[in-house]
Amino acid sequence: MSQLNPAEMSGTVMAVLDIARPAMESMQRRWPSSGRGFELTDMNREWPGNENGLGAVSRQAGLVFNRLLRPNTDLAIDFHTGTTGLDVSAFHIGDMRIPEVKTMMMLYPVPAIFDNPVYPGVLHNAYIDAGIPAFTPEVGAARRLDLAMIPLFVEGTMNVFKHYGMVPGAIGRTAADANVYIGKSAVPVLTTHGGFIELLVKLNAKVTPGQKVAIQRNAFGEVVAEYTSPVNGLVGGLRSDATSEPGNVLLFILADAAPVSGAAPYSE
Repeated sequence: MSQLNPAEMSGTVMAVLDIARPAMESMQRRWPSSGRGFELTDMNREWPGNENGLGAVSRQAGLVFNRLLRPNTDLAIDFHTGTTGLDVSAFHIGDMRIPEVKTMMMLYPVPAIFDNPVYPGVLHNAYIDAGIPAFTPEVGAARRLDLAMIPLFVEGTMNVFKHYGMVPGAIGRTAADANVYIGKSAVPVLTTHGGFIELLVKLNAKVTPGQKVAIQRNAFGEVVAEYTSPVNGLVGGLRSDATSEPGNVLLFILADAAPVSGAAPYSE
């Protein structure tokens, strides 16, 4: 926003921060509520919300979407970071079948795109349902100031403004410069045991089916599990905690195609 000069602009840029304020205050993605017994609700599964809904989260989403976001938006960019506990690469989530969504995502010098609308209830899908092209940039790991990654998204966002004639200037680096990888699904590798994790791959590494990606040991150093990739693809996220209980996401892979039989879709 600090790079925008209103005197040179054609159009309006609206930045909305801290939409889920109680979640922000408790430093988590979920909004705590005690209305019907203590609940934790992810607001990014509630859009477009309901102004007269049963819970505070749905009402907040409905009010913000109906009275602020939808009436004032022609194109939308919903910035996120990854989930706490994961190191995450720079990538976008969006449906490239929608021409304006594809155009916007390809204007960023970001190395990966998850070409998928993902789950219902996320903000960019509420925009799409309202006829407003939108996508979600994932700006790395949660709670981390990544001074190398952030400029990629600033440059890409300025490219979007320039492409649509909102600000003057030449387009900078784009997805072509980043040799972007486009994945059709995001496939998790889940832990089956508890114990200490030794990762054998890094973020943005290419993997193949059957390739060993991690080893898990118990407190005596004995190997209790070994994990392999179920698909061809690019490592988009890695568990950052040294230990894991059964069922956690160990890593997720942006895959070339739909997951092979038996591989669950990424659910978070």
